[in-house]
Amino acid sequence: MKKSSHKDTEAERHPLVFYDGVCGFCQRVVQFIIPRDRSAAFRFVAIQSETGSRLLRRYGLDPAELNTFVLLEQGRVYTRSTAGLRVLRRLDGAWPLLYAFIVVPRPLRDVVYRWIAANRYRFFGKSDSCMLPPPEVRERFLDT
Repeated sequence: MKKSSHKDTEAERHPLVFYDGVCGFCQRVVQFIIPRDRSAAFRFVAIQSETGSRLLRRYGLDPAELNTFVLLEQGRVYTRSTAGLRVLRRLDGAWPLLYAFIVVPRPLRDVVYRWIAANRYRFFGKSDSCMLPPPEVRERFLDT
C-alpha cells in the first residue's frame, strides 16, 4: 500500500480548493477566500500542479479537461456553483447566508457559473504562471 504524503494528509484534514493557476479570475477567488477564512480551514492547490493533478485523478477527474471550480471536502468532490456555495458557507461574515441559494436547482445555478467559466480568460486575463502566495499564507498552498 502506498504511503500518504504530507500534502495528501493536508487534503484529508482540510477542505481543499482546486483553482486554475493561470486564470486571473480564479486567482482572485483564492485571494477573496483567504482573508475571509480567519480560521485558516481551506487549503489551495493549482489544477496544473503535480499535487493538484494527482489528487484530481484520484477522485476521478481529468485535470486536462477541467475548467471548473472544485472543492474536495471530507472525501467528497463538489464542482461549479455547489463548490462555490459550500466555500461561502464556511467563510467569516455574512457570506454563509448565500448558501441559501443551494435550494435553487443546480442546473439553474450552473448556467451563470458556466457563462463566467467560459469567459473567465477574456474578462479577467490569463497569466503565464501560477500565483506566488504571500509568505504568511504559503503553508496553506499544497503546490508551492
